[in-house]
Amino acid sequence: MKLTKNLPLESCDQRADETLVSNPWRDLRRFTDARIGLGRAGVSIPTQELLAFQLAHAKAQDAVHTPLNIGRLIEGLSVLKNDCAQPPLSLRSRAETRSIYLQRPDYGRLLHSDSEQVLLQYRDTISQSYDLVVVLADGLSALAIQENAIPFLQVLLPQLALAPIPWNIGPVCIVEQGRVAVGDSVGEILRAKCVMLLVGERPGLSSPDSMGLYLTWSPKAGLTDAYRNCISNIREAGLSYEEASRKALYLLNEARRQGLSGVQLKDRTEDLVLTGDEVRGNFLVSTKG
Repeated sequence: MKLTKNLPLESCDQRADETLVSNPWRDLRRFTDARIGLGRAGVSIPTQELLAFQLAHAKAQDAVHTPLNIGRLIEGLSVLKNDCAQPPLSLRSRAETRSIYLQRPDYGRLLHSDSEQVLLQYRDTISQSYDLVVVLADGLSALAIQENAIPFLQVLLPQLALAPIPWNIGPVCIVEQGRVAVGDSVGEILRAKCVMLLVGERPGLSSPDSMGLYLTWSPKAGLTDAYRNCISNIREAGLSYEEASRKALYLLNEARRQGLSGVQLKDRTEDLVLTGDEVRGNFLVSTKG
């Protein structure tokens, strides 16, 4: 019986490379996280790409089910004490568990009665009204809030303090098992003029850490998305903290100036393009009238 001679590892790698059919689209992958130009091995995708897909799927699942680390978040918020003097308030929605949160989206939009009492008691101890209240909600990715909320606020809050009319900012409110609409209830109870909610967005297969921002002027329970402005995909690999802060600052100032938010408030941050010392308008937007 003739035995096959063992090939050196380099020869095996070379032989594997020869069976891999490359795709000219592969060069475009450096410009996007989308799964393009994966190549193929026979009639299937390469094992490396299959394993990468399975890993991304596992990260997305982990993002949905991993609980928010409240202690670590509060510790991190201590760096914001100069911009937001009040200690953060820890709250929760009516969804008692993660399972209930995923099965009953309506519970995630409502504050638990205990948390309502916490806010009411806090409101009774203050003699002022706030221009803005910041709410952090885990949403569908606590990872997004853990990684992005504090770095983003470190960029935005100092700019709010330097505004021509400084913003009077209330305590940061952390809501476990919270969805977007829960921020409006927080703002209403605290009688804030505006609420800005940061929430973990539904994780994609290339973005398990994407954070969204929702802004509501004159918040109150029961408002629909038509009354909110949204900035999405805030993270290091997406919309940078600086760019997201620029957009948020514009929307906040315009919301205060016009007294509204939502579909009536447009993001015009791209209408003016800075080119050196010259400011020119976007050719798609008329400057007449």
